[in-house]
Amino acid sequence: MTKLYDIVIAGAGPVGLFLACELGLRQISVLVLEQSIQQESPWKVQPLGLRGMNTQSVEAFYRRGLLGKFFDLDERPQYEGKKPGFTFGGHFAGMKINANLLELGRWKYRLPSPALSPGPTSMDQVEKVLTERAEGLGVTILRGQSVQEITQDERSVSVETDQKRFRGRWLVGCDGGRSTVRKEVGFDFVGTDAKLTGYATHIDLEGRDKLQPGFNVSKTGMYINVPNGAFHLLEFDDASYDRSQDITQEHLQKVLNRAIGRTDVKITKVHLASSYTDRSMQATAYRKSRVLLAGDAAHIHSPLGAQGMNVGLGDAMNLGWKLAATISQTRTEYETEDLTLLDTYESERHPIAAWVLDWTRSQVTALKPDPFGRATRALLEDLIQTTDGANLFIDRIWGLSQRYTLGEGEAHAHPLVGCSAPDFELGGGSRLGEKLEGGRGLLLDFGGDEALRELVRGGFEEKVDYLAIEAKEECGLRASLIRPDGIVAWVADGNAQSDVKAAKAALEQWFGL
Repeated sequence: MTKLYDIVIAGAGPVGLFLACELGLRQISVLVLEQSIQQESPWKVQPLGLRGMNTQSVEAFYRRGLLGKFFDLDERPQYEGKKPGFTFGGHFAGMKINANLLELGRWKYRLPSPALSPGPTSMDQVEKVLTERAEGLGVTILRGQSVQEITQDERSVSVETDQKRFRGRWLVGCDGGRSTVRKEVGFDFVGTDAKLTGYATHIDLEGRDKLQPGFNVSKTGMYINVPNGAFHLLEFDDASYDRSQDITQEHLQKVLNRAIGRTDVKITKVHLASSYTDRSMQATAYRKSRVLLAGDAAHIHSPLGAQGMNVGLGDAMNLGWKLAATISQTRTEYETEDLTLLDTYESERHPIAAWVLDWTRSQVTALKPDPFGRATRALLEDLIQTTDGANLFIDRIWGLSQRYTLGEGEAHAHPLVGCSAPDFELGGGSRLGEKLEGGRGLLLDFGGDEALRELVRGGFEEKVDYLAIEAKEECGLRASLIRPDGIVAWVADGNAQSDVKAAKAALEQWFGL
């Protein structure tokens, strides 16, 4: 008999691995199938493997005790208010944002924290950290397994690879933009067609010093001259380049010549080169019976704005604990599953990806080499240089105001409900982020309300911790219920008694399985 895993994940990239860690943390049996035989790849290390983590991704690693694998937490930049000079805080269509214009006071529930600001990493580093964690949690990762065929019934999913057959109660496709899982299962994938062809290259250039470093609007779109050896080109060609063919040095030279309008900068060697487009598509649903999608398998877009890995990691953080809870309720084939919690994955994450697709589309519009694109860009350049404009773009790029709609009515009306919990500096020198490393819920009580303590003890102790403590800055709150993904599900303000009935309803909604 083929072993029945709780979860089979297709794809051992950052999204699949992060999801595997979330499930393994909760003693769920996980099998990860990866097409590539080797984890190592020149595409995953610098220069072309460079990636930026936004605040949401940084928080995810922080709340699982992994952020120190990427950064020195004592040296993380602290942003509290405007300061002189320029610090790169991201870009919009190549227009750089000054992080020194950030006014943190605009976000009432954002506190200075090791997890506040974005940071650079690489695909290689992310995958190594997550692979080590996943294997330490008992996750099985099999490489060289290319998914070929998928069948499912009411209780399980069978996955045929080119070598073997595997079975799981659930299958999650984290297998990239050309997802076999998405295609095999028949998910609808809709969106907008491409207008440009992009080239990510590691090349040697004779005359590189004649070109401005960084982001440069060109005659045909944009080129990005990166000091570490990477060179990116975006050409508005209605995506006419045949991406199935090899990218030759001659072709790249022609694209470069058109971009800069001259021929005195020569490509002398091509180390690596790949192409992409701004085609923007999204699955209309994230679950089809016992198969789910996450990351690029669920949504694709141009890499403008560096949101791809970030939105995928957000999918994994949101899905992991919900899928684990769904599995834990039904350990026998005769039990009926309640999918209400699991289906909030789609209702919460689908709008986030839809926004990211629009975010990248707007950048494409601002880069068009025509009068409309130039006019749009000129207006945005003026806006970005203002304090209000810079803070608006920092908010969007970093993800400071991301909020899920958790429900209707007064209980969900508080502006913090559905948002990331503040990283409170708690009594004794600890911080909130450390309290979430176990992947459990947390009822944080600054008021020491015995009724809230008893509420947790009354049936939720297996999934929720109760913590009565003080904080250096309490943000005007009395108590809050925090989900395992760090999202606030219920709040009591400091000037009011805790609504125990509403707190109980929130506990039942998110931890009742």
